Amino acid sequence: MQQPRIARIIERPAPAAAGIGTPQRILVKEVNWLGDAVMSLPALRAIRRTWPNSHLAVLVKRELAGFFDGARWIDEVIPYTVAGGMRGFADTARIVLRIRRARFDLAILLPNSFSSALWVALAAVPARAGYVRYRRGPLLTHKVFPPREGAGAHQSQYWLAMIRFTLGIDDDARESALDVHEPHRERMRQWLGAHRLRPGCPIIALAPGAAFGPAKEWPASRYSALIDRLGERGAECVLVGTPGERAKSEEIARAGSPVIVAAGETRIGELIALLSICDGFVGNDSGCAHVAAALGIPTVAIFGSTDPGRTAPIGAKAAVTYRAIECSPCLARTCRFGHYDCLRSIGPEEVVDTLAGLGAFDSLARGRVPGNCGPLIGRSQARVSSS
Repeated sequence: MQQPRIARIIERPAPAAAGIGTPQRILVKEVNWLGDAVMSLPALRAIRRTWPNSHLAVLVKRELAGFFDGARWIDEVIPYTVAGGMRGFADTARIVLRIRRARFDLAILLPNSFSSALWVALAAVPARAGYVRYRRGPLLTHKVFPPREGAGAHQSQYWLAMIRFTLGIDDDARESALDVHEPHRERMRQWLGAHRLRPGCPIIALAPGAAFGPAKEWPASRYSALIDRLGERGAECVLVGTPGERAKSEEIARAGSPVIVAAGETRIGELIALLSICDGFVGNDSGCAHVAAALGIPTVAIFGSTDPGRTAPIGAKAAVTYRAIECSPCLARTCRFGHYDCLRSIGPEEVVDTLAGLGAFDSLARGRVPGNCGPLIGRSQARVSSS
């Protein structure tokens, strides 16, 4: 709905866009973060709809490649890694050679990095589309300047605007549904079944970590209290996240009611599958929140220093809990005042009520779960996966 604002900033399509024709082989350089990958889906699907019969490949960091495990509408996923130091030159050479050998007609660059433009230019891809950033303009054939910082539109529209004004892809759809790889889903059903504390009760995924810093992280004590409140509502919780977030998950688990700790136990594709079989989700402004919303499960995203107008999760059952205090959004990693009031003023009861309003406990209300889903009373050791 904020698309016209972007259009006024960019003003008009690049004249070269009319000459693109119908490329037979398209390479999309994907973004580098899980949340951004979800928000880039509307643009990626628009590219697919524009050229339904073209070979569509995505170039993506190896650790994020599993994001596309269930996307059968993508013809090829090209994972890559670039090491630091001298090894990075060899890795870069391999990437360029891989792209050159594939003989792509068109490369679409979603990230703004200079390196992504250099790779496709060195690989001699004839048409190269992207935003003009970091002095890479001469390396692009279809280019446009990005909207100014703080323009107010959602991040997903940032990439939609780029393909519109460089390639003439004027797709009004805003589809961000996420595909699940069925073998992953079956494996996670079995995994979850082996670790359930109360099989059959609603299960809520919690993601207490965030890559950006403490200004995006609801306090651990709030998550522990939330687990208690959800237990009182007859739900069971599973803590998800990266290996680096496992210690925090275990800390939360020790302080609250019985909970399953899955942080660090799943790759990206398996995380998507695990979230798809949950009844609801609560987490910080992070990649997990975007995944849950795109899967269509009831999702509550807790925002602190970041701007929900820019990066709120997209989904029919997604809600944001946010305090628009005087200093927020500050976009900082740490609170310069030291109080973190934008986060601390949000209580677990509010989050549970929001989750309930989105339908996370509907199965309980309809009596479709076993009778052992009453309140969890007392504390016991968390169930931690050893798989």
